[in-house]
Amino acid sequence: MPSTAAPCWTLLCDFDGTISHDDATDLLLERFARPGWEALEADWKAGRLGSRACMAGQIALLDVDAAALDAAIDALRLDLHFVPFVQAARRAGHELLVVSDGIDRCIRRSLARLGLNDLPVFSNRLEGRGSRDWRLAFPYADQSCRRVSGTCKCAVADASPPRRPTLLIGDGSSDFCVAGEADLVFAKGRLIDYCRSHGIPHRPIADFSDALPLLAELEHHADAVSVPA
Repeated sequence: MPSTAAPCWTLLCDFDGTISHDDATDLLLERFARPGWEALEADWKAGRLGSRACMAGQIALLDVDAAALDAAIDALRLDLHFVPFVQAARRAGHELLVVSDGIDRCIRRSLARLGLNDLPVFSNRLEGRGSRDWRLAFPYADQSCRRVSGTCKCAVADASPPRRPTLLIGDGSSDFCVAGEADLVFAKGRLIDYCRSHGIPHRPIADFSDALPLLAELEHHADAVSVPA
């Protein structure tokens, strides 16, 4: 039976490159965007453009109907180990939130495929503007966001109940800022090097099969938050 006690940790989990092996936004742009999205990407990588403005401009270049869009989303490669991870986290009484600077339609359809459509999702919202045009809305943007992201992960973390420790699970640059706010990080990809170079307590993982046995650490708060970088 699931635990009825108050959750003892808040788990903030990225989507693109973490739950999904693919970056959904990049795949959609590569397949369906009109010319110009690569220039926006270059401006973002060079620091000339924040991720919110970059993604808004890129999504406005999509030329695809809803059926083809959803078919591409349904072909995303997902980490199937995420399902037992969520089940174990719930049994232990932890609260898991999917927090992403990606697209809600990609996330929610993917979670539904895994039978996890009841997970809370904080992300950018895709809105149709006709039969083949789209735009992004940013319900979780924050004017004080240091990365000028569409979804400010630090603001979501700050809104979690006080005195509850926070675990971040992520892989890339959208997780860098909030990694410094978390008590512990399960890190993939570029986030591993970032945590090492900034002295952030973390555990490197390849996928959720590595993360699952690490959940036991969360039962011992002092041990978990003192994991060496």
